[in-house]
Amino acid sequence: MVDYHAAGQPSYQYGGNGPGIGDYMAQEDDWDRDLLLDPAWEKQQRKTFTAWCNSHLRKAGTQIENIDEDFRDGLKLMLLLEVISGERLPKPERGKMRVHKINNVNKALDFIASKGVKLVSIGAEEIVDGNAKMTLGMIWTIILRFAIQDISVEETSAKEGLLLWCQRKTAPYKNVNVQNFHISWKDGLAFNALIHRHRPELIEYDKLRKDDPVTNLNNAFEVAEKYLDIPKMLDAEDIVNTARPDEKAIMTYVSSFYHAFSGAQKAETAANRICKVLAVNQENEHLMEDYEKLASDLLEWIQRTIPWLENRVPQKTIQEMQQKLEDFRDYRRVHKPPKVQEKCQLEINFNTLQTKLRLSNRPAFMPSEGKMVSDINNGWQHLEQAEKGYEEWLLNEIRRMERLDHLAEKFRQKASIHESWTEGKETMLRQKDYETATLSDIKALIRKHEAFESDLAAHQDRVEQIAAIAQELNELDYYDSPSVNTRCQKICDQWDSLGSLTHTRREALEKTEKQLETIDQLHLEYAKRAAPFNNWMESAMEDLQDMFIVHTIEEIEGLIAAHDQFKSTLPDADKEREAILGIQSEAQKIADYNNIKLSGNNPYTSVTPQIINSKWERVQQLVPKRDHALQDEQSKQQSNEHLRRQFASQANIVGPWIQTKMEEIGRISIEMNGTLEDQLDHLKLYEQSIVDYKPNIDILEQQHQLIQEALIFDNKHTNFTMEHIRVGWEQLLTTTARTSNEVENQILTRDAKGISQEQMQEFRASFNHFDKKRTGSMDTDDYRALLISTGYSLGDAEFNRIMSVVDPNNSGVVTFQAFIDFMSRETTDTDTADQVIASFKVLAGDKNYITAEELRRELPPDQAEYCIARMAPYQGPDAIPGALDYKSFSTALYGESDL
Repeated sequence: MVDYHAAGQPSYQYGGNGPGIGDYMAQEDDWDRDLLLDPAWEKQQRKTFTAWCNSHLRKAGTQIENIDEDFRDGLKLMLLLEVISGERLPKPERGKMRVHKINNVNKALDFIASKGVKLVSIGAEEIVDGNAKMTLGMIWTIILRFAIQDISVEETSAKEGLLLWCQRKTAPYKNVNVQNFHISWKDGLAFNALIHRHRPELIEYDKLRKDDPVTNLNNAFEVAEKYLDIPKMLDAEDIVNTARPDEKAIMTYVSSFYHAFSGAQKAETAANRICKVLAVNQENEHLMEDYEKLASDLLEWIQRTIPWLENRVPQKTIQEMQQKLEDFRDYRRVHKPPKVQEKCQLEINFNTLQTKLRLSNRPAFMPSEGKMVSDINNGWQHLEQAEKGYEEWLLNEIRRMERLDHLAEKFRQKASIHESWTEGKETMLRQKDYETATLSDIKALIRKHEAFESDLAAHQDRVEQIAAIAQELNELDYYDSPSVNTRCQKICDQWDSLGSLTHTRREALEKTEKQLETIDQLHLEYAKRAAPFNNWMESAMEDLQDMFIVHTIEEIEGLIAAHDQFKSTLPDADKEREAILGIQSEAQKIADYNNIKLSGNNPYTSVTPQIINSKWERVQQLVPKRDHALQDEQSKQQSNEHLRRQFASQANIVGPWIQTKMEEIGRISIEMNGTLEDQLDHLKLYEQSIVDYKPNIDILEQQHQLIQEALIFDNKHTNFTMEHIRVGWEQLLTTTARTSNEVENQILTRDAKGISQEQMQEFRASFNHFDKKRTGSMDTDDYRALLISTGYSLGDAEFNRIMSVVDPNNSGVVTFQAFIDFMSRETTDTDTADQVIASFKVLAGDKNYITAEELRRELPPDQAEYCIARMAPYQGPDAIPGALDYKSFSTALYGESDL
C-alpha cells in the first residue's frame, strides 16, 4: 500500500529493479531544499518538465500550459502515464468535485507505485491543491522511472549510464568534457557534440566557439526541435546566467537525446540486417540467371551438334568422306574443348550456388525444367555416344570406299580384257566356211576350233571373277552399281552366247570330219601349247598390273614373297616359249624341206610367234615396274610402322600417368589434412602440375594426326587409343576441379557458420573413420554410426529427419559436404524469416505494413527499389493507400511461399 499522507520532510525513494537508482536518490541533496534555496532551478525545472510532458501528451493530441494547475484534476496525469507506459490505467472519474480529482490522482499514484516506485510525502491532496514543489517532485519521479531508469551502458544504468553514454559519444570532440549534468553543459558544446556525433550533417561543429555559449545552446536547441523532434525544454539565457544549472532539467533534456538516437540506432541495425539479407538474395538471383543462360547455351550447342554427329548419309567419293573426317577433327580440336570447360564451370557454379543458398538458410536452387546438371550430363553422354559412333562410321566408310574403288578398278580392267578377247568371236563362230573347205581345211578348222574351246575354257575363270566382283560391289552398296551390273550382264549374256555358238560349230565340224583326214599335227600341237601359254602371259600381265592395298608390313612382305615366287618361274616359262616357237620353226622347216607352201598363218590358232614374243617382252617390262611399286609400298609400310611405334611409346607413358593421377586425386580427396586453405593450396598446385602435363597430350595429338593422315587404322603396340587418352584427360581435369570446388565450399561453410579449423578437422577425421570404402561418401548405416559417435541419440524418426536434410534425393549416400552442412546448421545460428520480419517492423514503426517512402528513407536506393518491386500490397484492416506487405515478402525470401 502506498502511503500518500506520511508526515515529515518529503523525500523520494526509487524501489524499482533498476540498479543504481536508489543509491543515486540517496546521494541527492534534499530536493525541496534545493528548490527553495535557488528559485532559478524551479524555473528551469518547471519549463523543462512542462516541455517533457508535452512531448508525450501531444501524441494523444493535448498538452499542458501550467504544470502545477493542469494536473490537478488527475485526467492529464493519467493520460501522460498511459502514453509513456503504453498501458491502460483504470477509467478516470469525470466529476468536477474535489473527491473526483483526488480519486483520479490516486489512480495515477497507484500506477506509479505498481512500477516499483516508493513515493514518500507526496499525496493526492497536494497535487489537487496545486502544490508546485510536490507536483515537480512527482514529475521528476516519473521521468526517472520511465525516461532514465532503463538507460544501460556498459553495465551501468540510470544516471550513471546516461552520463557514461554522454562521455562516450562526446569523447572525440575538443573543448567538451562531460563530468556531470550541470556546469559541463553551460557552454552548449556538449549538446552540439551529441547531435553532430549522430547527425553530422545538421551541425557545423568546427565553426562553434566556446566563448559564445548562448549561440551554441540556441543552435543545439533549434536543431534538436526542428530535425530530431525534441522539444525545446531549456532557455539558453537561464543556463548561462545560472552558476550551476539545474541537474534534473539537464538530465531530462539529455535523456530525450538518448532515446531519440537509440531509436535511430535500432532502425539502423534493422536496416543493416535487411540490407544483408537482400544483398545475399540479389547475389543468389544473379548466380541463378548466370546458370540458366550458361545451361541454355550449352544444351543448345549439344542439341545442335548431336544431329550432325548422327548423320550417317555416306558421300559418293572418298575425297568427300575424307573432308567429313577433317571436319570431325576440327570439332574435336577446336569446338569441343571450350564446351568441356563450360560444362565443368557450370557444375562448379551450381555447387557454389547451392552452398551459398544453404549457408544463407535459403531453399535449394531448382533450375528450369530440362536444365538440371543431370540433364546436361545426359545430353553430354548422348553427345559422346554419337561422337564415338560417328568416328567409327567415318573410318569404316573410308575403308569401304577404298575397297569399292579398288574393286571397281579391278572390275573395269578385267572387263576390258575380256571384252577385248571376245571381240569378233561371235562372228567367227557363225562362219560356215567348212561347207566349201577341203579336207585339210576341215581338219584345220577342227583343230582351230579345239584350240578355241581350250582358250574359251581358260577364260571361264575371268568371267567368274568379273561376276564375283560385280556381286561384291552390289553388296557394298557401290554408288555406280547400275552401270556395273549392266556391263556385267552384257558380258555374261555374251559368254552364254559364245558357249552356245561354240557347241553348234563343233557339231558341224564333227559332222564334216568324217570326210576330212588331213591335219597338220605340228600346227595343232603349236596351237594347243601356244594358247595356254598365251593365256598364262595375259594372266601374268594382269597380275603384274593389278592394284594392291595393304595396311601392315606383313601384308606387303607377303606380296613381295609372292612376286619373288613368280619371278622364279620365268626361266621355265622362257623354256616353254622357246619350245612353242621351236614347234612353229620345225613346221616351217618341214614345209621348206618338202617344198610345201603354207597358206598363210597357222590355221588352228591366231596366236602367232610375234604375239608370243610381244607379250613376253611386255611381261619382261612389267616385272621391274612391279618390283619398284612393291618396294615403294614396303617403304610406306615401314614408315607407318614407325608412326605406330612412336605413338605407342608416348601413349604407353601418358595413359598409365592419367590412370595414376586419377587414383591419386581419389586418395587426396579422402586423406587431406592441414587447414582447408592448405588443402586448397595443395590441390591448386596439384591441379597446376596436371595442367603443366598438357604438352605431352598435345604431342600425342600431333602423332595421332600423322597416323590418321597416313590412314593407319590399328596399332598392335598399345592398348591406348587417342579416344581413351582424351576421355581420361577430360575426366582428370573435371575431377581435380570438382575436388578443389568441394574444399572451397567447405571454406565458405566454415567462414559463414563460424566453424573453427579444429572443428573442421574433427569433422573430417570422424567422417574418414566411418568412410571405410574411402570413397568420400557413405551409406545410411555408416552415417548412423557416425552421428552416434558425435553424441546424437537417434530414434528412427529423428534419423529419418536428418536423412531428409543430408540426402534430399534419397540416393542412399551421404557426402562429406552434406555432413558439414548438417553439422554447421546444428551448431550455428542464421538469419530467419521471423528475424527479417521483426527488422521490417522496426523500420515501419511497429506497423503491420510499410510504405515505399519509409523503405527509401531507411535502405540504400537499389535495395529499397528491390523491395518495392517485389512486395505485394498490404490487405489488412488497417491498410492505407500505398501500404506494402513486408511479412509475405520476408517469408518468400526463405522459400516459405512464392514471391
